[in-house]
Amino acid sequence: MSDKVRARINRCLRPFAALLAVVLVATSPAVANADESPAVNGVAWEQLTGEQQKLLGRFESGWSALPAERQSRLAAGSARWGSMAPENRATARQRFRRWQDLTPDQRRLVREQFQQYQQLAPEEQAKVRKNFRRFRDMSPEQRQKLQQRWRQLTPQQRQRLLEQRRLPRPAARPRPSSSP
Repeated sequence: MSDKVRARINRCLRPFAALLAVVLVATSPAVANADESPAVNGVAWEQLTGEQQKLLGRFESGWSALPAERQSRLAAGSARWGSMAPENRATARQRFRRWQDLTPDQRRLVREQFQQYQQLAPEEQAKVRKNFRRFRDMSPEQRQKLQQRWRQLTPQQRQRLLEQRRLPRPAARPRPSSSP
């Protein structure tokens, strides 16, 4: 895999890991009302607002056939979308397009990394978020230098560094097929 392709994948995966975390937390059954969980009962098409129905129009004919959990996630997502500021919607569209451009293996990797993150202690999660912010705030030149230094390390040196910092070892990256 060329450095250019690897860099593109890295640029795509990092924001989506954070976005996926927000989406998964926001749509988790724990967020649903304890008295009447939509994940169990679903959401009737008629219960959706006009704006939600417009956003979810392509699902109307098969809405009742959708699993209750999917109905709930779609309803919650459309409600969030309706409350977003225009600039946040633009960002969300851009991130969603990048998510769609990922291969199934890349999406699987993002989901696995999110699950690993969820299993960390709260202090470790805070450490990961802090490091992510530090990396995000670096200039492109600083990022490139850091990535080059990481690539030059042997697997043993990388493992020692991760152990010293007590960070979880990242999952192996899938190798994309040679076809574009």
